[in-house]
Amino acid sequence: MSGSWIVEGVDEARLTRLAELIALKVRAGDLITLTGDLGAGKTTFARALIRAMLGDPEAEVPSPTFTIVQPYATARIDVAHFDLYRLTDPAELDEIGFDEAVTGGLALVEWPERAEGRLHGHHLDIALSAGASAETRTLSLTPDEHWTARIERLREIDDFLADREGTVHYLQGDASTRAYARLISDGGSLVLMDSPRMPDGPPIRDGLPYSRIAHLAEDVTAFHAVAEALAACGMIVPTIRAFDHERGLLLIDDLGDLTFGRAIESGMDQQALWSAAVDGLVALRAHPPRDLLPVPGGADHFLNRFDRTALLIEVELLTDWYWPAVKGAPMPPDAKAEFLRLWNAQIDWLETLPLGWVLRDYHSPNLMWLSDGRVGVLDFQDAMRGPWAYDVVSLVQDARLDVPENVERALLVHYRSEVARREPDFDAATFDTAYAVLGAQRNNKLLGLWKRLANRDGKHGYLAHLPRTWHYLERNLRHPALADLARWFDRHFPPTARERNS
Repeated sequence: MSGSWIVEGVDEARLTRLAELIALKVRAGDLITLTGDLGAGKTTFARALIRAMLGDPEAEVPSPTFTIVQPYATARIDVAHFDLYRLTDPAELDEIGFDEAVTGGLALVEWPERAEGRLHGHHLDIALSAGASAETRTLSLTPDEHWTARIERLREIDDFLADREGTVHYLQGDASTRAYARLISDGGSLVLMDSPRMPDGPPIRDGLPYSRIAHLAEDVTAFHAVAEALAACGMIVPTIRAFDHERGLLLIDDLGDLTFGRAIESGMDQQALWSAAVDGLVALRAHPPRDLLPVPGGADHFLNRFDRTALLIEVELLTDWYWPAVKGAPMPPDAKAEFLRLWNAQIDWLETLPLGWVLRDYHSPNLMWLSDGRVGVLDFQDAMRGPWAYDVVSLVQDARLDVPENVERALLVHYRSEVARREPDFDAATFDTAYAVLGAQRNNKLLGLWKRLANRDGKHGYLAHLPRTWHYLERNLRHPALADLARWFDRHFPPTARERNS
C-alpha cells in the first residue's frame, strides 16, 4: 500500500462528499475495504458510496449483516456490498460469489479481516476512527498501486471543490481521457471537467507524438480560451465559473442532458435540429478567428492552422489502423505512396482557401438543444483555423448518427443560400468542392479511428459506426475533384467488400 490520505473532522456531509468523489473513479476489478471498530461509520460510508453509484441519494441500502452480501446493478458497473462480520470460515467467500463480484465490478467489504487474506482486487482501504467530537470521524484512505494515481487526483478535486456545496454525480465521458461530474446544489448545477495534462505519447514522426502532429489540445487552457472567443462571437458555450489550469480542472455551466441524439430519441425532427446548428455556423462566419486567443489568468493560446501535417496524420489512421485490421497485413509501400500523393494534391488546393473556424467535432454528441430553443456547443478545445466547410461536414455527415442523403442535401442548400445572402462574393462551387474533400478526409480518419479505438483501447462499440462512415465517404468520393482517390478506393476496398470490412 502507498501513502495514505488522512481526512480529519469528517461530519456526515463531508463523509457523503468523500464517498461521491470515490464513486467517480471506481472501476471493475476494484476492492474497497472498510475497517474500524463497531460504530465507526463503516456502513454509513458504504451507504453513501452505493447511493452515489446508483445516482439516488434516497436509495434504500440495507445492511448485509445477515445476508453477508447485497448486490446492486448500477449504470456503470455492478456493486457487491459485503459485511463479513458473521463469516465463520473464509471458504464461504466461494459460496457467496466474492470472486465473481470483484472480477466483474466493485466489491465493497466491511470487516475484511474476517476473510484471512482471501480477498483480492485493486485495493483501496478506508479506515474509519473516532474524530475530535462525537459528530466527526477521521478517515485514512490507503491505496495500492492501482489506486495511487486515482486517490491523488481525488485529493486535487476535493481541494478544488472545497468551497462548493452540493452533491457530486458521475457523468459519462467520451472517447477522450477527460472525465466529467455534475455538482448539484440549491443554486442549480455546474459541471466539473477533470482533464489533467496528459503525458506525450510515443513519438511517431520527427520526434513528435500523434497529439502534437494532429494539434490536439494538451491542457484545459485551450478549452478556456476557445470558450471565451466563441462566446464573444455569439455562440452558446459553457461559461467557466472556476478554474485551476495547472491541475486541469474547470467548473463550467451545465447545459443540460438534451444532446441532439437524445432530442431525436424524444421525437424531435432531425432536419429542424440540424438546421438550427447550420445557422450557428453561418453566423460564425462573421467572426473569423485570430491566431492568438487570450487565456484568463494565463498566456495566450495559439490557435493552430489545420495544416498539411495535421491533415495527413489523420488520413494515415486509415493506412496504419484500418488497412491492417481488415487485410491482416501492413499496407504495401506502393499503395501508401499513391494514397499520400493523392492526398497531398488535395491539400495543395485546400491551403489556398480562406481560414475560418474549425471546431473539429461540431456534431450530435457535442450539440445541446436548450430549453429556450437555442443550440449549445461543447467539446471545442481542439479548435483550429482552416476551411469553413469542415464543421459543416462534421455536422451534416454526423459520425454518430445517420443523416439521410436527402436531409444532407437540404441542409447544404440552406447553408449555401444563407451564406450567399450575407456574403455576395460567396463561391458555392468552391464550397462544394471543399465540402467533398474535407468530408473524404474526415471519413478517412474516422475509419482508422474506429479501428484504433477498438484494437488499441478495447472500445469495440465504436465499430458500429463503420458502415455509416463508409456511406458518407462514398457520397464524398462522387465529386469529380476526388475521381482519382475514388479509383484508389475502388481498387483496394471494392464497394462489394466495404460492408464485410465493417
